[in-house]
Amino acid sequence: MAQLKAHHVRLTTFIQATEDEDKVLEAIATFIPEEIDEDDVLFDIDETTGFFGNPIKVVNAEIKRSKAVRAFLKYFKELLSEEDRRYLLEHLNEKVDEEGTLYVRFNKQKAYLGEVEIDEGADVIQIRIKVKAFPMRKEAVVKAVREWLEE
Repeated sequence: MAQLKAHHVRLTTFIQATEDEDKVLEAIATFIPEEIDEDDVLFDIDETTGFFGNPIKVVNAEIKRSKAVRAFLKYFKELLSEEDRRYLLEHLNEKVDEEGTLYVRFNKQKAYLGEVEIDEGADVIQIRIKVKAFPMRKEAVVKAVREWLEE
């Protein structure tokens, strides 16, 4: 059984001035399994200004403790539809960077409704998984993620 190991997981999204902050946080919660203790999820919300002077909040949620990361990875894999798994497998080389981070973007509006769908648009929740692999090279990470997704 191929098990993916990771150092940490980070979820990031933006809250536009026209959006309800609570609804966006609910959308992020779609990706966090209930068994993860809320103390294991570090939330950070930064306020910034958009290109046209509009206020924007940047939301980061980070999971670092190994037990919580394992629970997240198990849940994350269960959330993926067959179609999304196929998409990731087809685009895996583009989704992993040279530092061994897997990047996956999901539709934020659908996540609020409790649905999970990979989306390459602008209104997304980005999940970054810093994968553990030996040796730490992109090829090793791609291989580990591929084996994990194919199982």
